[in-house]
Amino acid sequence: MIRINLLPHRELKRKIRRQQIILLAGITGLLGIAIVWGGHIVIMDKIEYQNNRNQYMSNQIALLDKQIEEIKQIKSKTQVLLVRKGIVETLQSSRAEVVHLLDQLARLLPDGVHLHSVKQEGRNINLVGYAQSNAWVSRLMRNLESSEWLQSPSLIEIKAVTVNNARLNEFNLNIQLLQPSNGDIKKFSVNDIEKSKG
Repeated sequence: MIRINLLPHRELKRKIRRQQIILLAGITGLLGIAIVWGGHIVIMDKIEYQNNRNQYMSNQIALLDKQIEEIKQIKSKTQVLLVRKGIVETLQSSRAEVVHLLDQLARLLPDGVHLHSVKQEGRNINLVGYAQSNAWVSRLMRNLESSEWLQSPSLIEIKAVTVNNARLNEFNLNIQLLQPSNGDIKKFSVNDIEKSKG
């Protein structure tokens, strides 16, 4: 006997097909949502990683800026210390120079000459004093020229004056202070001083 299906098979196939499409659309939608959500998580992770990295870089930059500022302060303090060191060294050397200058003037001053003013500006020294005669001033200039510490005596002025009812010659001369190249000070014996006084 032949069986004939009188049920509407086309309707049934359409219904099944519709269910498959709905199921496929649902799966596709869920898959799309999962992809979007996964992408969102990945992007958020990357953003958080980049933010952490940016924060680390900002902290490192702030640390470097602080270190640069400290280095600038250290350099500034170093410069101040170097300037102070230079001043101290200059004072040390000039202290010795003043001693040598006064020693040389005491040794080289002839009997007929006495000073009443010694001024120093840098390497230049101005001497003002009285001499019994012009010859004593000439002898003083020769003595100064022979010194290892003094050079270039130049007479600015000499004039006759009366001091305590005594007729004297007031002189004004400039000399320059030198430091001997070998650093040794020439020692004058008593005989050398006597010879220089003539």
